[in-house]
Parts: sequence; C-alpha cells; structure tokens
Amino acid sequence: MAMTDHARRHVIAAVDDDHSVLESVELLLESADYDVRLFSSAAALLESGGLREIDCLITDVGMPVMDGFALARAVQAARPGLPVMLITGRPDLMNRAPRDSPRHRLFKKPFNPQELLTAVGDALRRRQSHEDDS
Repeated sequence: MAMTDHARRHVIAAVDDDHSVLESVELLLESADYDVRLFSSAAALLESGGLREIDCLITDVGMPVMDGFALARAVQAARPGLPVMLITGRPDLMNRAPRDSPRHRLFKKPFNPQELLTAVGDALRRRQSHEDDS
C-alpha cells in the first residue's frame, strides 16, 4: 500500500507570474507525489481562500504589485511556521532574503530541481516534527 493510500498528500502552493516556471515547478512537485496549487500572483493566492490548506509555499521574488518577500511576510502572519521557498532570477535580491527564519530558503534561477525537492521535504519533516512535539 502506498503512503498516499492512507495518508493525506502534502499540498504545495507555487506562485510565479511566469507560466513556464509554474509548469516546471508543477511537474517537479507532482513527480514527487505532492498535490500542487498554482497561482499567477500573490493576490491570487491570498484571495483564493486556499492558504489554510497548503503545507509549503514556493514563490517567485520578482513579481509585480506584491513581491515574494511581501507575500512571505503575509503568509507568515496568517500561517506562522509555514515553510516558504523563495525563487529569484535576480542575484542582487539574494541579499534581501529574510535570514531570521529557518523556514525560508532562497533559490537562484535556474535552480537545481533536486535541491528544491530536498528543501521542501526537509521543511515538511521539520514542521511535522514540531507539530508532533506540540
């Protein structure tokens, strides 16, 4: 019996204004047996009402209106402890990443797919372990 037959699959939300990046992230995460929710903007995620069902967020940093850093802050206010993976194609933004939270990871485009999957898995395990201890 597969794990997904008796346990809820983790839900990962991906936010990026670049459709091709969203497609790539979706294929990568589905290959690792995650449920994936895609959003083309920070507002689309926040207005969807689906924030409470996700277990991890992957977001682009450089988006119009609300960037990934602002989205990460909004998500952390609504869901403290939710793991957030930030992705950027701009090396100059690498220094702006929040360093105060071990739940935030920053990846430079093009990112290594296996590194992203490992980071997501590690974050989900840490979060589960923390919830089990509570």
